Amino acid sequence: MTTNTDTSLEQQFLHPSDEFTPIPFWFWNDELTESEIVRQIADFADKGVMGFVIHPRIGIPESIPYLSDTYMGLVKAAVQEAERRGMTVILYDEAMYPSGAAKGLVVQDNPELASRGLKMTELSASEPVRLAEVLGDRDVLISAQAVRKKGAGIEPGDSAVLEPSDGIVAFRAAGGDNDDWTILLFIETFSRGTIRGIHFGEDDGEPNAPASADLLNPLAVEKFIRLTHDRYYEVLSPYFGTAVRAMFTDEPDIMGRRHTKGLKAWTGGFLDYFIREGCEVTDLPLLWLEGDRADLIRRRYSKAVNKRMIESYYKPLAEWCGCHGIALTGHPAASDEIGLLEHFHIPGQDVVWRWVAPEDGKAVEGKHTTMAKCSSDAARHRGRRRNLNEFLGVCGLDASWALSAGDMKWYMDWLLVRGVNLLCPHAFYYSIDGPRRLNERPPDVGPNNIWWPHYRRFADYMKRMSWLMTDSVNVTPIAVLGREDWLPWRSVKPLFENQREFNYLEESLLAAVCGIEHGRINIAGQTYSVVIVEDDGLWEEETKRVLRGFIDQGGQVIAIQAHEGAQTVPSTIRLDDPSGIAAELERLEPGDLKLEPSRPDIRASHVIKDGNHFYVLVNEGERPYEGALTIRTEGRAELWDPWEGRIDLAPVSAEAGSVAAAAGGMTLSVALERRQALVYRIDPSRSAELSAGSRRRIRQSSVSIDGPWNVSAGRQAVGTVTPQTESAEAAAAESAIGRLSLGNWAETEGPEHFAGTITYTNTVSLESGAAKADSLILDLGEAHEMAEVWVNGEWAGVRMWHPYTFAIGALAKQGMNELRIDVTNNLSNRYDRKKLPSGLIGPVEVSVYE
Repeated sequence: MTTNTDTSLEQQFLHPSDEFTPIPFWFWNDELTESEIVRQIADFADKGVMGFVIHPRIGIPESIPYLSDTYMGLVKAAVQEAERRGMTVILYDEAMYPSGAAKGLVVQDNPELASRGLKMTELSASEPVRLAEVLGDRDVLISAQAVRKKGAGIEPGDSAVLEPSDGIVAFRAAGGDNDDWTILLFIETFSRGTIRGIHFGEDDGEPNAPASADLLNPLAVEKFIRLTHDRYYEVLSPYFGTAVRAMFTDEPDIMGRRHTKGLKAWTGGFLDYFIREGCEVTDLPLLWLEGDRADLIRRRYSKAVNKRMIESYYKPLAEWCGCHGIALTGHPAASDEIGLLEHFHIPGQDVVWRWVAPEDGKAVEGKHTTMAKCSSDAARHRGRRRNLNEFLGVCGLDASWALSAGDMKWYMDWLLVRGVNLLCPHAFYYSIDGPRRLNERPPDVGPNNIWWPHYRRFADYMKRMSWLMTDSVNVTPIAVLGREDWLPWRSVKPLFENQREFNYLEESLLAAVCGIEHGRINIAGQTYSVVIVEDDGLWEEETKRVLRGFIDQGGQVIAIQAHEGAQTVPSTIRLDDPSGIAAELERLEPGDLKLEPSRPDIRASHVIKDGNHFYVLVNEGERPYEGALTIRTEGRAELWDPWEGRIDLAPVSAEAGSVAAAAGGMTLSVALERRQALVYRIDPSRSAELSAGSRRRIRQSSVSIDGPWNVSAGRQAVGTVTPQTESAEAAAAESAIGRLSLGNWAETEGPEHFAGTITYTNTVSLESGAAKADSLILDLGEAHEMAEVWVNGEWAGVRMWHPYTFAIGALAKQGMNELRIDVTNNLSNRYDRKKLPSGLIGPVEVSVYE
């Protein structure tokens, strides 16, 4: 792995170490050859991608069995090439996913190790129940109970535990009337869950889908480790700790995919864990039925499951990785299972299925919006340097190839500003032949997409921002309390929208790890004076005790009542809903940065790295932003642009804003385009320098470039997935393209499903003053979706999202100037038969700016 010889912060930012490379999932999904593997690795390195996760997927032929000598030989070839190039490899512990079954090998010769669950069977109490007629093969009766049901619930105290006799369960109510009683049998049974395999015919619902293993059973996990981890080490031990840096475990599913409906996670001996959490055997009905204590019992059951999962699965995996010189990474199944990351050396999460997205408020609304902070705060409070996110899987519109480069950038920023510092794009495809193109969680976000020739820009951007978010401390006095499997999103939405940074803090860490002194909570270099709690009445007594002590020392607890009657947490301020949080925080702990005017779709993070203050601003909205950023810090202010890779003196205003006036500081001019992130670096060891107080450009004059435009086909990807129609469709598109001008070509008969590049050429006449202007900007108006520009035969750049503006002052001349614009559209028009807007729509103009 390469490192910087220049240790200055500026050079580390401009030319970050390959340690901070994106590490994409690399789908091995076809007939694999060593030569093609090596070729693709070289292509990755050429684009600045210096790592990968080897991820076997559906499409590998049966002639390459999982973990066979043939398969492992190909893995070794990839690792050797990575070692030679100084690249990072993360091994993947399963054949497809979810993890834990070794492609069914755990269960194959020992069916007892298959995943299990607990079912509840309801029977009439009017006659005895013969267990032989109810229990299936290898089913285990955990409990038999008689209950008096009322609708979907049970009445408190109206239940009795029944002991079988000679294989029969019977009940006789007091008074002899059994009509309104029900016998409930709680039966441990096989879940019949599966995982996705790597050969055709092994997908969900297909006959050869591999059986899932019992992850709550230490013997099953022991065998899983022996089959997979030990096998990898047997072949690759010389590379562990050098090229091989981690093992990835992927959303382990306790009962497997497509398991029998209505089950609860269970395993042999689990009743003891259930009771250990303060439950009784008579509480089992409340896992399914309603009752006064149902929420509490389900909470305790979840805790028991999570503790067992950590003990039987995650901890042994972490110990194996630690003993073999690599890190455990990956992520649990749910978006907010922060406590299950306890033993991960690199905690992770997974943005998938466009549950988080730029549209419809999905950036800050819903449980999935907690996942970036889930991994970053799990790492932060456990002293882990890195945390990752496997992102972009099925994030195209309508689960298709319709993911734009602009949206890809949006997802990167969404993660980075929330503290994620290791990005794993999902995914680079070994092959897109046949069904792999459409069925395997599209799109390919690397070599088989339109932006690949320019991917180095993405790679460098991710490296710069990952470097910034590593070995730095975020500045916030606010902790938001969560549980090991639940993080609140309603109470943090107003924090995001008011640029108030916070960290999620698990109640288990609050009680067991944190130190409290003088009204401050201290953990892993973080200090909190305010705790926000969504009070749902399910917090542990120890948590309440700690919060009382925190309040007694002067700490502030803001409690938001989750529902009527939930008032169990001690607090200094109680709110009925989260809308008042921002005002209360401003009164208690005024923010250390402020945007004027305010904008709810601007995100902010303040981190300290090597004694320097960095203010990260991200535009998550669809409109540009202009305003002022007032901060409490003083020193030399620089503007670091992570996308362009440049450092300038920041525009500083002589007039301090409200935050600076209150506590000293400075005010900076801010201009954020759509899909832009900027970093303001403040060096407190150097004096502040005033500069012109705005980054805003003022247009002086403009020239419209009207028709006629010459239009011709460039690189092509015409046709459908059906070869028989491809040649005819290509011919129709070719004929129509020559008649195009500015506009959406997907609305024209012929090229409506064209996917490729169309070239537009024209000329523009510039007067002497305009041609010599430093700020001469070509604006393409609307374009879809990647535009590459040449001026007088010289490369002017590429833009992959709006605004499509290019600085062309250095390339223009007095008189006639030749323009060439190559526009490439989204592959979804071909692969998904969509008609997404495509082409250069305009208006196109050249403007002179001050």
